[in-house]
Amino acid sequence: MASQDKKRTITWKEVKKQKVLIIWSLIIVVYGVIFCYLPLAGWMMAFQDYKPKNGLFHSAFIGLAKFEQLFSDSTFIRVIRNTLGMGVINLVVTFVAAIVFAILLNEVKSNGGKKTVQTISYLPHFLSWIIVTGILHDALSSTGIINELLLKFHILDQPLNFFAHPKYFWPIVAFANVWKETGWNAIIYLSAITAIDPSLYEAANMDGAGRWARIRYVTLPGIKPTIMILLLMNVGNVLNAGFEIQYLLGNGLVKSVSETIDIYVLKWGISQNDFSIGTAAGIFKSFVSIVLIVIANQIAKKNGEERLF
Repeated sequence: MASQDKKRTITWKEVKKQKVLIIWSLIIVVYGVIFCYLPLAGWMMAFQDYKPKNGLFHSAFIGLAKFEQLFSDSTFIRVIRNTLGMGVINLVVTFVAAIVFAILLNEVKSNGGKKTVQTISYLPHFLSWIIVTGILHDALSSTGIINELLLKFHILDQPLNFFAHPKYFWPIVAFANVWKETGWNAIIYLSAITAIDPSLYEAANMDGAGRWARIRYVTLPGIKPTIMILLLMNVGNVLNAGFEIQYLLGNGLVKSVSETIDIYVLKWGISQNDFSIGTAAGIFKSFVSIVLIVIANQIAKKNGEERLF
């Protein structure tokens, strides 16, 4: 009995000692419940002929009719293709670019130069997509610097309107994501690299390993767990290919390749007041993301790699 009272006393002392952390934790939990879990009740709209005047609990139940409508719509099928295509491209190029940039930056011997480059590289992350797309429009316009360089080096005979050709749209989006996010994404890999035991590099150097050999046999294996965890997390975001950049750069000429699921939801769900179809599209996107994460996690588990669960 005395031991139980002692444990309770110790526990209560720990609670009082950590009261600030507990309070902040409770605030975060309440925030998550209010803004992340309670809105899930709105998924009911996907199975209703939702009318705002009737509300969520008085709209007619129609089952899977909205999902059938979605997958019978050729526009939605095209939108899935666009979202998946841009999502996979963005995942590959931004993921690889961040790893390569972090490794190369780590090889810079000057601390001052390294900090300068790192600071400059992650500044674009803090720019809004409005500013980024404005820069792209100016650079890729018929009178922009890209066309001027292509004309000066006789690669083109006349200015090219990059935003009038669908084949250029996905590479432009991929380039914008790399330019904006590579420096920021590289921070976590740089942190993982600094956690590698320096004695491993010294041993590799004594064995005659050159710079590339040290990167291959020490650096990459050292950050492999971080790479796997981030890869698994990013796989679930494949269908989050973006909204702002596609919406701002898209036009009638590239509409067939620029529309994503998020734009479809805005156009047919919100603008047309068909909230049920928009909710159904959102549920489909969430379901695919969960499936992708589970599959990727199982593949990692089967191969003995780091996994999420």
